[in-house]
Amino acid sequence: MNRSKLTQQALLASMCWVLGAAGAWAQSSAAARQVAPVQAMVEAPLSDAELALANQVLVGTKPCELGRSVRIEPDEQQPGYFRLTSGTHRYRVRPVETSTGAVRLEDKAQGAVWIQLPQKSMLMNQKLGQRLADECASPVQRAAAEAAQANPVPNLLDVAQTPR
Repeated sequence: MNRSKLTQQALLASMCWVLGAAGAWAQSSAAARQVAPVQAMVEAPLSDAELALANQVLVGTKPCELGRSVRIEPDEQQPGYFRLTSGTHRYRVRPVETSTGAVRLEDKAQGAVWIQLPQKSMLMNQKLGQRLADECASPVQRAAAEAAQANPVPNLLDVAQTPR
């Protein structure tokens, strides 16, 4: 065989090897992209105070600003824990006590924090320092916001000037 024929065969063999490796990589990465069902991690039971907070969590789908939505579902395998979904983000959250009375749910591993106030809720990512969803409200929260708007709390300075 002449030298040019050997070079062509070597080049062809190299290309076949590269294409075979690329095909194997594509198959393995396709398999990696398939999401296996997430099994709930069983963690330490919640305290009585955390379980009381869990009873205050408004579950269901809440529409948010900019067309986003957040869905909160109770974790059937471990009471007090919740599955929170927003777009492609999925979190397993647990209640955390606060000094303000707000309902706070956290997924410490992913940095997700859900804050539920009487009139709205928001989803934040502490690791990235970003709000992922804001102005989320269930029907109960929307009713509270409308009531607060219709009957605003008097300004503290106005109340202080009332004659005695």
